[in-house]
Order: sequence, then structure tokens, then C-alpha cells
Amino acid sequence: MLNNSTHNQHLSLPNTSIKIAIKREDLIHPFISGNKYRKLKFNIEDAKVNNVKTLLTFGGAFSNHIAAVAYAGKEYGFNTIGVIRGEELREKKDLNPTLTFAKSCGMQFEFVSREVYRTKTDSAFINSLRNEFGDFYLIPEGGTNELAVKGCEDILEENDSKFDYICCAVGTGGTISGLINSSEKHQKILGFPALKGDFLQEDIRKFANQDNWKLITDYHFGGYGKIKPELISFINTFKNDYNIPLDPIYTGKMLFGIFDLIALGYFPADSKILVIHTGGLQGIAGVNDLLKRKNRPLIEI
Repeated sequence: MLNNSTHNQHLSLPNTSIKIAIKREDLIHPFISGNKYRKLKFNIEDAKVNNVKTLLTFGGAFSNHIAAVAYAGKEYGFNTIGVIRGEELREKKDLNPTLTFAKSCGMQFEFVSREVYRTKTDSAFINSLRNEFGDFYLIPEGGTNELAVKGCEDILEENDSKFDYICCAVGTGGTISGLINSSEKHQKILGFPALKGDFLQEDIRKFANQDNWKLITDYHFGGYGKIKPELISFINTFKNDYNIPLDPIYTGKMLFGIFDLIALGYFPADSKILVIHTGGLQGIAGVNDLLKRKNRPLIEI
């Protein structure tokens, strides 16, 4: 796949001795962006080795993962199937920027109800998909599996050992697990879940081989996909101040949380913080469509 080199962009923060740098994983590729590149890298290699011609995965209306898998399939010669949460999207797929993009890359869709979608890991449901579509290489929702965690272990580089804290947004737990595994003993890994609830602890423990991590669960803004005006304002201000775009599902919530924790004195003086920008910017277009219909301020892109 592509060159996986990235760079750390340092922020200038007034009135604090704390230092922040952002690892620009979002710049790896315009479509297979950030942690999606990391998660897919070894899965695609494995699919090729096993001579499987079709990739099947799962996602919602604005899924970064769906978009990335669709493009990766087009780029590397795989058929792709997306099992999409929400039957109502079947009639609206051409109005949805993420699904329109995935379709343009050749992805075939299977729209299912939210009730059925909750059974996505059940063997009976997977078998029914194999009966319908034939043989495929299964990539879980969000891309998280052992090979994905292995790919995310490559995010941190040797010169990142100087940082005291590593921060990342958390969806399914694969990225933070890779960061935990490749971090130094003196580093603390902070995860900022985009979803409500504490269920991710168990999922992360399946893959993580150290205990130097913590989930900060106060910045989900009501849950996955929930958007509030103060978050949009923060994202736009951050883009204006630092020329770094953030998405409203993951990285926007994480950076909002980090800045709030700095203001609250959570981090000791002179702390060095590395923030992982996991991409996800393709979802902004769909979110802006929703904001337009609600006559709310848009995310500036």
C-alpha cells in the first residue's frame, strides 16, 4: 500500500507550559485516511495471500471505514460489499455523500435494519451473508481485528518516545490498542470514545498488552454522531487557528476534550502531549448536509 510516513505538527498554546503536537495521520491518503490505512494494510495483504477476491464489512451512514474499504477495493482489485446499518438508507443512498462515494468505487450494498445489524458478529448472520454473496474476506465494523491492531502499532515512531501522553479518539478500540502495544512504559495513553458507555474497556483488553491507558468518557457529546453547536464552533476555531481540519465524530470531540482538560489542570506542568489525527474528514460532507436541513452553522472545510 502507500508510503506510511507522517509528520508531527506542533501547536502554539498561549498561557501554558504544556506542549502539544499532532501526528498528521490524516495526510497519509485522501481516501484511505489515517487509522483506516493502518487497519486495512495487513488485512488486504492477508486477503491477497489467501486469494480472496471480495471484501465484506459493516458500517453506518457516514462511515469512514465503509468509504476506505470501498476505495481500497477499487485500488487493489477487490470486489467490496458494505452491510449498511439502517434500511431507510436504501432509498437515500444517492443523497448520502459517503455511500455515493463508496458506490462510485464499486461497492455493493446490503441494507439491514438496526435490529439485524446488532447481530453482525453472529455466525448465523455471517453464514447467511456467505450464502447470499459467496466467499468473502470478513473485515469487522471499524476494521478492528488482530491484523488491524498490528497495523496501528506502526503509528508511533522512535522519536515519539519523548511524549508523556498519547491521545486518540476511540471507536471500536483497534487504534488505541495498537498505540498501547507500541508505547513506552513511561507514557500514558488516553482514549476519547465517540460513543456513550464503558463497554470498550473489555474490547481493548482483548488486544492491549500493557495497562498504561485510560478512557476519558466525558466528551462524546451525547453519543456517536451527535453534534452540538459548541463542538462545531470549536472545530471551526481550531481550523482557523492551526489550519488543521477536524471531523465532528472523532477528532473534533477528542481535541475539544484535550483543550478542556488543559484548562481544568488535568495535565501536569510541562507535559508533552502527542495527539493522533486519525482522519475521518470525508464524513464532514454528510454531517454538513444534516446541519443544513436543521439550519445550523456548518463545519468549514
